[in-house]
Amino acid sequence: MEPRIIRQAFSVSYEYPVAFTRGLFAPENTLLAEIARAAGVRRHRAAVFIDDTVARARPALAGDAAAYLENRPEIFDLVALPRLVPGGERCKNNLQVVGDIIAVLSLNKMDRHAFVIAIGGGAVLDAVGFAAALFHRGLRLIRVPTTVLGQNDAGVGVKNAINFLNTKNLLGTFAPPFAVLNDLDFLRTLPDAAWTGGIAEAFKVAIIKDAKFFARLCELAPRLKNRDEAAMEELVARCAELHLDHIRSNGDPFEFGRARPLDFGHWSAHKLEQMSAYAVGHGQAVAIGIALDSFYALRKGWLSEAEFEAVAGGLRRAGFSLWHDLLERRDGDGSLEILRGLRDFQEHLGGELCVTMPRGLGAKFEVHEMDYTIIESAVAQMKQRMHCLSR
Repeated sequence: MEPRIIRQAFSVSYEYPVAFTRGLFAPENTLLAEIARAAGVRRHRAAVFIDDTVARARPALAGDAAAYLENRPEIFDLVALPRLVPGGERCKNNLQVVGDIIAVLSLNKMDRHAFVIAIGGGAVLDAVGFAAALFHRGLRLIRVPTTVLGQNDAGVGVKNAINFLNTKNLLGTFAPPFAVLNDLDFLRTLPDAAWTGGIAEAFKVAIIKDAKFFARLCELAPRLKNRDEAAMEELVARCAELHLDHIRSNGDPFEFGRARPLDFGHWSAHKLEQMSAYAVGHGQAVAIGIALDSFYALRKGWLSEAEFEAVAGGLRRAGFSLWHDLLERRDGDGSLEILRGLRDFQEHLGGELCVTMPRGLGAKFEVHEMDYTIIESAVAQMKQRMHCLSR
């Protein structure tokens, strides 16, 4: 018999706010309460999870967050004291962390109208968000990013993921947050590496989407390196805006296609993180990946020498090294180990390879093959240039 096919199609509209504030848990700051009220006039169960590195830097944070919710009993039912979650890749490399979070949600009978409030860096937001997305097929996640990378990139999107089988972000979900609340005061206590880390993502999106923003980043680079708060506030807001615009307007928020423009520079960055056992932070790895792909674009004629020097110079002035010795580590067959990142990237996307490259500053296009000899040359040139700069 002929097959009978019923074709199902529907669309779902989704909206979530990304807000910028200071002193989020101060008694007089009504932002979080107003955001929660948007879920309906009722009392909502709430659980709070805090990055342990943030808790150490701000010892009063757990108490402040608890007091904020407890002082608004008409809105929040705080089910337990805030729980600490291992910060950084420690939480993403351990599936048990996700299991422990789910156990807390189950023990406290969290329902699909409940709030999970995640306070921390991008890795903690990923792990808590993944757990919240799995439990009852999705609770309302409020992200409170505490790092530059979280506030301008990782925390504002629709993805949650953890590492598994020694592969970056192998397990994950697409689950938009209920809200993203960026408290710029958290950036003050960041260590220098975390302060600098998110700057690379701003360069990434500016190079492929906004030449004016790129020029502004190059102008701000020395101030950013020296921890100028006004410069960082400007960077975070514009970078978040560009990321949100891409998610909203590119027609592929859940990455059904093969192109992932916001992963410019990431095929090698993810591999470098893995090769270093995550000793190389994400932001530093992305800066190296941007430099590597920009040199490739230079050799292919997609960037001019002046444009490449602007990219490399801007990143260096912002505080990044554009070299790591792992770049020249080789496999048993003599090939650069970093090249495995291309195969991993293709495997993740499926189908043919699709790598975003700049075409001039502020524009992009996709390529479906990479010349390994040019990548070899780029690695050699980056090492030579770094050694020249260090003399």
